[in-house]
Amino acid sequence: MAGDWTAQPAAQPREPEPGRLPAEVTGFVGRQRELTELAALLAAARLVTVTGPGGVGKSRLALRAAARAAGAFPDGTWLVEVAPVQDPLLLGHAVLEALRLTDCTARPPVDVLAERLAGRRLLLVLDGCEHLVEACAELADTLLRALPGLRVLTTSRSVLRASGEHLLTLAPLPVGALPGQRPGPGVLPDAVRLFADRARAVLPSFEVTEANAEAVGLLCRRLDGIPLAVELAAGRLRALSVEQITARLDDRFRLLTGGSRTALPRHQTLRTTIGWSHELCTVQERLLWARLSVFAGSFDLEAAEYVCAGEGIEPEDVLDLLDELVAKSVLLREDSPFGVRFRLLDTLREYGGHWLRAAGEEQRLLRRHRDWYLGVATWGEVEWFGPRQAETAERTQLAHTNLRAALEFCLSEPGEEQIALLLAGTLWFFWVGCGHLGEGRHWLDRALALDREPTEARAKALWVTGYMATLQGDLTAARPALEECRRQALDTGDDRALAYAVHRQGCAALIGDEPERAAELFEEALWHYRTIGELNSNVVMAMIELGLAYLFQGDLDSGELWFGQAREVCEEHGEQWAYAYVLYASAYSHFLDGAIQPARALARECVRLNHQFRDLLGIVLGIDLLALLETEPAGPGEPADLCEARVLQGAAHRIWRTVGTPFLGSRSFFGTHQECAERARAGLTQQAFDDCYRAGARLDLDAAVSRALDGGGSPEGPEPGPGPCSVPPAPAPAPVPNS
Repeated sequence: MAGDWTAQPAAQPREPEPGRLPAEVTGFVGRQRELTELAALLAAARLVTVTGPGGVGKSRLALRAAARAAGAFPDGTWLVEVAPVQDPLLLGHAVLEALRLTDCTARPPVDVLAERLAGRRLLLVLDGCEHLVEACAELADTLLRALPGLRVLTTSRSVLRASGEHLLTLAPLPVGALPGQRPGPGVLPDAVRLFADRARAVLPSFEVTEANAEAVGLLCRRLDGIPLAVELAAGRLRALSVEQITARLDDRFRLLTGGSRTALPRHQTLRTTIGWSHELCTVQERLLWARLSVFAGSFDLEAAEYVCAGEGIEPEDVLDLLDELVAKSVLLREDSPFGVRFRLLDTLREYGGHWLRAAGEEQRLLRRHRDWYLGVATWGEVEWFGPRQAETAERTQLAHTNLRAALEFCLSEPGEEQIALLLAGTLWFFWVGCGHLGEGRHWLDRALALDREPTEARAKALWVTGYMATLQGDLTAARPALEECRRQALDTGDDRALAYAVHRQGCAALIGDEPERAAELFEEALWHYRTIGELNSNVVMAMIELGLAYLFQGDLDSGELWFGQAREVCEEHGEQWAYAYVLYASAYSHFLDGAIQPARALARECVRLNHQFRDLLGIVLGIDLLALLETEPAGPGEPADLCEARVLQGAAHRIWRTVGTPFLGSRSFFGTHQECAERARAGLTQQAFDDCYRAGARLDLDAAVSRALDGGGSPEGPEPGPGPCSVPPAPAPAPVPNS
């Protein structure tokens, strides 16, 4: 029986897919020689680093090269934005997230990546590694040793110094002719072409002509051909002529080049150009620029208004100021499903942060940033219980990098430890419901280690930790955390924490095949919930779990009673995530009662809803149950489809590997799999038994769900590439065991 879960299906050939690279917002100018050189390096080397000073265009070149190379990587070209990640321990989680891989186990992310990407041929782009050079080098080295089909392209201001690293040092753009020479429009140097391209965004009629070619060339030489500096200067054409820009820039250069004698000239040039753009901003625009530097990644208008308004900026002025900063090329504008968002380029964010610290405002703004994202988490927890769960998940995902920044601030700033506990605990719905169990454990373990004061925030962090550890199968960590939470709740009179601690202790008992003990704990927890007036997704889950505890004891009537109550609450409040588990429990109850067709309909709807939330546990429980249902006749006089049952078992096996082991050792939850395997073995030849299982194990997550919902189809054929949360295949085939 256990061998079923170690079978290793073979990777199958697939059509190439474009990967997960962002679309280019502005045109790509020049760099043909570098692109050719980088393409040759990617063909010859497995680790390539594009290095150079800030603003020189490393990211643009790497992304263009990755897009061009996509055809050589059947499993995609994938971008990981390293710049927003400040904690090196979260780098692996960021890579998993960028690859849209969900893993609910407690394994180190690098081990998960090594397993999940086995047999794949893909290109991983790590962009902005300079602040995590050692972590990026270690990650790249480990993955490249484990994955022969992987190539890694990094961008960094510093060399990684990793084994096998090949370098492309990116110089500024060519600036062309010397003073007094006038290049014709057909032979414009790349820096001039870039200036003209960006200038047309400000003045659509702008062209490089015989009359202005020398002035444009002179300006680009003054900027050393640094792309970011050229783009910033082009944005000034709204108010100044090319000659005026050059004259004013020359004045600034003469003023500032007497500063740091140790800085590289190109660094001086870029900083000078940014500083000049800074001086051309109004006082309020400069102030907003500095305050926006506390954001990591993108943010929306409401966040900017809350965090940045006050003491010189009125809330109603923030929108106009943002618009001006976009017009001046300081801010990038991005579209999202929830409206416009904004982002500072890393170089400009660093510059703004310098001025924020100089003004003595950094701590105040970081606290306001922390307050806003604590509000995002708190509101998300409230909204999770209701009809907007999917929207809440997506909104929280958009805020993910800023939530990380807020957590890091709380954990590194003395006196903020309790808020760290509160924030990490409040995000339970995101850690559990959106596939971030490993990262959630990381933040909670750090916060719990910092402050042991028995507060409500610590109690919440304890039960959330125990909950997530239980889902990961780490009962050695779950049980002590839940018991500490229970004892603290009794000592402090915290009835809410007591309810949650007892509830999650019931989950551990249920998985541990103690249904009678689990039922007692769930009954106690629900009594506490009713007493304090608590009603949310956790309470609904307690109802479902209590029903399952009765079901596993053979008491179908009591089980259905609790499933019915949970269903009513979900329908009244528009709850969908917990409702998917009601469907699973009801489907299992119908199967035990002999109502096969209703059970199939309920199980399929369970899989569909859980797929919407990317809840792997809910998906795999539903698919395993559907596999068992395939061993029943489809209708009067119709045979059971035992091969399809084994296909679904193979598909479930592949997903189980990403969920972990908590349910595989449970006789109650794993009984469906065992019974299905026994029925299939009795009616199939050994060859069919093995082949159908392997066919299912080749299906990725989306294909497995489609198969379960459609109720059959050809098990052969090409497998899709890794989509959102997909589960890549294992590297090599292995014998399929007898159970």
